[in-house]
Amino acid sequence: MALDDIKNFVAVSERLGTAGQPSEAQLREVAGAGFKVVVNLGLLDPRYCLADEAGTVSGLGLGYHHIPVDFNAPQLDDLRRFFDAMDAATDKKVFVHCAANYRVSSFVALYGEARLGWSPEEGDAHIRRIWEPNETWTRFIAEARARLA
Repeated sequence: MALDDIKNFVAVSERLGTAGQPSEAQLREVAGAGFKVVVNLGLLDPRYCLADEAGTVSGLGLGYHHIPVDFNAPQLDDLRRFFDAMDAATDKKVFVHCAANYRVSSFVALYGEARLGWSPEEGDAHIRRIWEPNETWTRFIAEARARLA
């Protein structure tokens, strides 16, 4: 099993990987690949999540942040919490996931623009590696760019 087997896995950089929901076995692969922090933007919905992801991640010796983002109503406060979690882990290898990497790709693009010097075009290209944002997310991304610029 490899990280590439995780749904929509993207190696953004040597220290940042993103994906959809990993299985418990895949979380062991994440730990084995040297990631030190897991950030989960998914909801605690049994259709899309593990029964005890926090416990599994903790048992692997990794840090864990759960920032539940409603796919149909993302909030700027969610994005700020994500920025805080990422800022706190700047010296660590971070794995960020949600159900399908849609929320994550958008949040990581905005983080890249705000903290890593990405242009909006680079942010958009990152998002579109995974999906074409719907109206809700297009509006959210535009609002975040306007407010966080």
